[in-house]
Amino acid sequence: MLLNSFLIIAGLAILIAAAESLVRGSVSISTKLGIPPLVIGLTVVSFGTSAPELTVNIASIVNGSPDLAIGNIIGSNIANILLILGVCALMKPLKVKSTTVWKEIPLALLGVFLLFVMGNDMLFDKVSYNAITRTDGIVLMSLMVIFLYYIVGMARAEKKNNKQRLDDVKEYGYLASMVMIILGLGGLILGGQLLVTAAIAIAKTAGLSEALIGLTVVGVGTSLPELATSVVATRRGQIDIAIGNVVGSNIFNIFWILGLSGTLLQLPFNAAASTDVLVAIGATALLLVFMFVGKKNQLTRHKGIAFLALYVSYVGFLVNRG
Repeated sequence: MLLNSFLIIAGLAILIAAAESLVRGSVSISTKLGIPPLVIGLTVVSFGTSAPELTVNIASIVNGSPDLAIGNIIGSNIANILLILGVCALMKPLKVKSTTVWKEIPLALLGVFLLFVMGNDMLFDKVSYNAITRTDGIVLMSLMVIFLYYIVGMARAEKKNNKQRLDDVKEYGYLASMVMIILGLGGLILGGQLLVTAAIAIAKTAGLSEALIGLTVVGVGTSLPELATSVVATRRGQIDIAIGNVVGSNIFNIFWILGLSGTLLQLPFNAAASTDVLVAIGATALLLVFMFVGKKNQLTRHKGIAFLALYVSYVGFLVNRG
């Protein structure tokens, strides 16, 4: 127990330092190359911060724990919106770009909706089982390719139409910036892995179920890189990276990580998972609705408080469900 507690503290320290390095390097590169920070947030940063989810899912498949793999992704996506955006909005109001409101958030919503449809074969196809099949996995990965194509197009358009540079941004050389990004990504993976491993060990000692561990301990644990990165980005005023990191990570989690997981191994999908996916759909839909309520295209502190209250309620529901 003492060793696991130490690993949690060490993991948190590594996450914070790595997030600072990743944000500084990413912002420097985006400024030097004229690439919008939102694009960097949706690609490099979100892919890097999603690495722990990918690691956990592959390990879960190898160890024959499909409930942990699915719970990890669903729990992470819920935590990304309700917990991470809630915390960041509490720090300062988050101004969201119109492209994110009209394109990226709806795409994230489409992802969790497709997960609900694909995971409920008994309901929609009238068969005797529910599973994320290899066919479903290939479809999800194909959608990931389309998303990356869209990002490349957006980067080209933004670079052509927007020549202004960010103010108050410290630029580093290309080599230094890339080293900072690589060290940041590596630190996020290492810190996240240390924290998740220790947290799982403590949770199993406490007698928690695999599904509950996946949705809470692992889901939140693998979201800590996103939390650290988005909090650091928000504190430094890089709101586009903070938002792009969360939304991009949710898209990566469904289309890439769960798609790859389903392609490697058919994943059974139980009734409890369907309920949790509905929560993920509700959280993503609420994020979209909040863009049109009160101050348009902005997550205010009041909305952040609402997100955090909903997350606490959800965790309480999971604990009671067992």
